[in-house]
Amino acid sequence: MSLLKPAALAFCLALALPTQAREPVRFAGEEWPPFVTPSLPEHGLSSAIMQAVFAKAGRSVQIDYFPWKRTMELGLHDPRYAGFLAVWRTPEREKLCHFSAPVGNTLTVIAHLRDTLVAVDSVSDLARYRVGTVAGYANDERFEKLVQQKKIVVEEGVNDETNVRKLLMRRFPVILIERRVLQHLLASGRFSDADRMRIAVNDTLFRERPVHLCFKRTPEGLALQRTFNEAARQVDTEKIERDYLRRIAPEQGS
Repeated sequence: MSLLKPAALAFCLALALPTQAREPVRFAGEEWPPFVTPSLPEHGLSSAIMQAVFAKAGRSVQIDYFPWKRTMELGLHDPRYAGFLAVWRTPEREKLCHFSAPVGNTLTVIAHLRDTLVAVDSVSDLARYRVGTVAGYANDERFEKLVQQKKIVVEEGVNDETNVRKLLMRRFPVILIERRVLQHLLASGRFSDADRMRIAVNDTLFRERPVHLCFKRTPEGLALQRTFNEAARQVDTEKIERDYLRRIAPEQGS
C-alpha cells in the first residue's frame, strides 16, 4: 500500500468531510481594492483567486473586514478565523503564518507630485526624502533595512487613500503605494481630474511581489494551508488574475 504525502493526505481528508460539516473558511481582511474589497466582484482579485481555489477543495469562504492592525490581530489569534489576507511574505511573518500559494501579484511604486522634483534611481536615494507609508505594511526588504538604520525617514498613515491625500496636500514629497491600488483609487471618483493629473509615478525601484493568505501557524492552519496549496496546483490562478483585471479595468489586464 502506498503512503500519501502529508499535503495530499490533508487535501483528501478535506474533500472527505461531509458537506454539511463544512462551514465557510473565515478570514479577516482589510479593504484594499482591487485586491480585497466588498465593492468589487468576488470581493476583489485576491479573494476571487482564493474562492476559486477553495471551491476546488469543496470549501466556501467568508471575509470579515477590519483596519489592517485589527485584521492581523484577529487573523492570528481569534479562533473564528483561519487567518488573514492579503499579505506579503517576510522572514518576520514566517514565524506567524503558514503562507499560501500566491493570490495575486503586486508592484510597489513611489508616487510624487509632478511639480516636485524627485530624483530617485535607487532605493537608497529615498534617504533624501520623507516617505509616506502605511502602518503595518511590509515594504521591500532593502527599504525596510534603511528605515531600521534610520537612513530613510518615514511617516506612517492609516491607509493608502489617506497617504494620497496627504501627498496632494504636500505633507510629504513621496509615498510608497501598490500600483493597482493607486490606479483604483484615482479611478474611484474620490479624487478630482485635476488632482489625478498632479500625481506622477516611478515604477522602477521595486520588483513584483506576490501576496498570500496567512494561515495561523497552528496544526489546523497547516492542514488548511496544505489543502489550499494542493488545490491551487489544479487551478490556473494566473489566468484568473489576468481575466479578473481585464473584467474590472481592461487597461490593468495587459
